[in-house]
Amino acid sequence: MYKCILVPVDLADTDWPSRHRDRVAMAKASGGSVRLVNVMPMTPVMLAEYVPPDFDVQQRKSAEEALAIIAGECGLDPAHVSWTVRQGGIYHEVLEQAKSIGADLIVMSSHRPAMRTYFLGSNAGHVVRYAKCSVLVVRN
Repeated sequence: MYKCILVPVDLADTDWPSRHRDRVAMAKASGGSVRLVNVMPMTPVMLAEYVPPDFDVQQRKSAEEALAIIAGECGLDPAHVSWTVRQGGIYHEVLEQAKSIGADLIVMSSHRPAMRTYFLGSNAGHVVRYAKCSVLVVRN
């Protein structure tokens, strides 16, 4: 059914395996591949002088290592799972990654339980509105 599933990963979410079990099951059932993506925020200019010069490089390396661990633990054949780290705005980078890999499904979480966003986080909301492929929002 779905051949290329993009899964944005929030590395601050320590309960990854239980939250993403359905995403992995969908990929297994369809024989498709999963692309994990983590988006690092840009370091604000006003903070740049207070962080080490290689701060972004260290953060990227740490994120790549974490995604490699997640990819290894997700239960998919290693040939069917890949990962990348991007830097910028979350929804913008998720949409760009989906476009660049030809994703036919984006599966992401909605973390904001407040009424002000009508139970859909702002990043998930933007992805739902502007994605060129199907989007499955899993409420946590």
